[in-house]
Amino acid sequence: GGADAILARAAKDVAKGEFRFVAQALSHLVFADPDNQAARAMLADTFEQLGYASESSTWRNAYLFGAQELRQGMPKAPPRAAMPRETLAALRTEQLWDVLGVRLNGPKAEGKRIVLNWSFTDTGESFVLNLENCALTYAAGAQAADADAGFTLARGVLDEVIAKLTTFPEAVGAGKIEVSGNPMRLGELMMLMDEFPRMFEIVEPKRTAIS
Repeated sequence: GGADAILARAAKDVAKGEFRFVAQALSHLVFADPDNQAARAMLADTFEQLGYASESSTWRNAYLFGAQELRQGMPKAPPRAAMPRETLAALRTEQLWDVLGVRLNGPKAEGKRIVLNWSFTDTGESFVLNLENCALTYAAGAQAADADAGFTLARGVLDEVIAKLTTFPEAVGAGKIEVSGNPMRLGELMMLMDEFPRMFEIVEPKRTAIS
């Protein structure tokens, strides 16, 4: 019977206190028709009731935030700040490569292969970053003979770049990074990375893709 039938059944279940069932049914309706104001209003009221009934603060906050999203839309939040240098210094280099692997946009990386050598003068570490088969992996204590490019630098310089205290080209120009091969391959790799938004929908379907 479509949206009207779902709303009519949901109204009866609300009166019975069947809030979990109503939330499940109306969530499907909101996903199918995000502009259905009657469905949004009833689902927001339902989430609010579930939130009031929750003993767990985690569940309560999630329900009430969902109700707010349905009524007011996504809250406006400033862009995510760069990670502090002090935090970066506490991370192992392997963890930094893991972060890049998570951020890689697999479909964008289809058919691409990039191999980069990294040598850190202050820590004595060496790594090979390898993009292949839409996955970014690394090998510690190794260097690839067929690398597209190689970078020799202090680990602290990499921290400064990630913390946005300087840029990679500025560090190269200042003599803080020695480059071999084609450095543009690093730029090509970074263009394949997703920037995750600070805020995201928890109830509605996402209307804009992550770039």
